[in-house]
Amino acid sequence: MKKIHFWLWNARWVALPQSILPAILAVFMAVGYDGFSFLYAILAVFGVIFTHLSINLFDDYFDYKYQNVQIRDRLAEDNIASRIGKCDYLITGKATTKQLFFVASLFLFIAIILGSIIFLYRGYIILYLALIGGFLGLFYSSKPFCLSYRGLGEIVVGIMFGPLLMTGVFYASCGVYTHAIGLVSASAGLLVTNILFTHSIMDYQPDKHTGKKTLAILIRSRKAMFAVSCLLNLLPFALIAYGIAAHYLSFWYLLTFLALPLAGYLVYLVALFFRNPQKKFVPQFWLGPMENWDKITQAGIEWFMIRWYLARNLIMFFCVFAIIAALL
Repeated sequence: MKKIHFWLWNARWVALPQSILPAILAVFMAVGYDGFSFLYAILAVFGVIFTHLSINLFDDYFDYKYQNVQIRDRLAEDNIASRIGKCDYLITGKATTKQLFFVASLFLFIAIILGSIIFLYRGYIILYLALIGGFLGLFYSSKPFCLSYRGLGEIVVGIMFGPLLMTGVFYASCGVYTHAIGLVSASAGLLVTNILFTHSIMDYQPDKHTGKKTLAILIRSRKAMFAVSCLLNLLPFALIAYGIAAHYLSFWYLLTFLALPLAGYLVYLVALFFRNPQKKFVPQFWLGPMENWDKITQAGIEWFMIRWYLARNLIMFFCVFAIIAALL
């Protein structure tokens, strides 16, 4: 059990809500269609979970291999605001890169098995979606494409955990495609992209020193970064409003607007970051769960984690309210 917990923790299971909740939302949106299958819906959700864990571990593997982790840690020692603690289990020798590669491959193999079962029942659409997702996931941080190092990482993840994930789970569950899943999955994808873009804004300096190109690095201008942040936080709600007005979505999807205050507060925190990046915060209950805050405070990374948690919680609450809407 300790080994399982060790690898789940290092695979950043705390980030799973950004994939599990969109997947569950897609399942609930599929309920009621003639071809709905609870079994294949469950297989699809678990396939998403193991794929997500695998991608996170492979990201650590290639990030460590390219030595960007060590560079970020040296920047932190030089008092340059950076994300710290990534790949700590490799740096401290608690695991080897061979062990990491094996576990990441094992998670991916399980996902492939689950996807193959669904493919046998649903056909080639599932295969095409899986191949696109597999290509994007594999070359997110690995050569020869290294998509996350070319400023495409945020966009790739948004596509994978939004339209690809939700459309795939929806199709696996009921065997059809609708405009409703298109709009909701696009909204979810933008909010997932928002997590990484917020991340890249805060990691701007270390990423710049390592030569890693992110969307923030490509944009460069703080005003433009802020504008993109506003777009990623607010456009999802505009898409939902359009879907309701066009009668693709029921009016119950207005419940998703209950998450809008979180989006507004995150935009405020992004603006504040440019003026005072390491300002300390005490999380408020309405911002949602923020695990291990005492340890985060001791590590001195409150400035990073409150924004990361808030971006994660935004997609969580959005999906929860959308799930309720799908049930009504």
